[in-house]
Amino acid sequence: MAKRFEGQVAWVTGGGSGIGKALALELASQGARVAVSGRRVDRLHEVVEAIEAGGGEGFAVACDVTDGASVRGAVASIVERWGKLDVAVANAGFGVNGRVEQVPLEDWRRQLDINVVGVVATAQAALPELRKTKGRMVLVASVMAMLCTPGTSAYSASKFAVRAIGLTLSQELHGSGVSCTTIHPGFVESEISLVDNKGEFHSDRKDTRSQQFMWRADDAARVMARAIHRRKREFVFTWHGRFGAFVGMHMPSLVHLVLTRGGARSRPPKS
Repeated sequence: MAKRFEGQVAWVTGGGSGIGKALALELASQGARVAVSGRRVDRLHEVVEAIEAGGGEGFAVACDVTDGASVRGAVASIVERWGKLDVAVANAGFGVNGRVEQVPLEDWRRQLDINVVGVVATAQAALPELRKTKGRMVLVASVMAMLCTPGTSAYSASKFAVRAIGLTLSQELHGSGVSCTTIHPGFVESEISLVDNKGEFHSDRKDTRSQQFMWRADDAARVMARAIHRRKREFVFTWHGRFGAFVGMHMPSLVHLVLTRGGARSRPPKS
């Protein structure tokens, strides 16, 4: 495989598990020195060990994306260690579930603080260094940025916002040499369903997403790395993700009909 990121320095937030971990390992396999950040430091060190076992260089940086000082400190640590930053991946996030009427306001705030403000904090901290290297900014959104379903309003709202930030940032960075790629995954192996609305991880929870459509995380990482290298403005995958995104964007009335048939639209929330 071509070493597309040979000699480059990459940073992945939310790099301790799921897509973030897989992408960190993939970037390392393609020649990058990779820093991973997140709140579960033990997971970060496991990723670094895996990178080093494969012959790469890794660096674990504890970071809370809701704390601007923490994010800026992570970037400073990476640059102090390796002298530059070429790729920054704003991947950290989680999902709040529940109907609009039921989700407490504090859960809405937590969802937007991590998934939206955290992305902005990551971009603001990384861009001064990326301008020096004419690097790549990457935002991980979701197919849910284009397709809404009942019970996912908070998560969808956050990913709609990430898409808006990514498209705007692409315009603002035009001519600077820095690209912004917004990635919209479909169903990919991750721990997102094991995290509750408070952001707490539960190893005994069941992933309720459709397993028949689930992509392996390492397969996802390969196509994501290719899109990042090619500086794609937006990249949607899997095949079912592309279908869902197309229908959500171009056939919203059909989506509404399908999701509300059988009286679902009038069903009251459970108390």
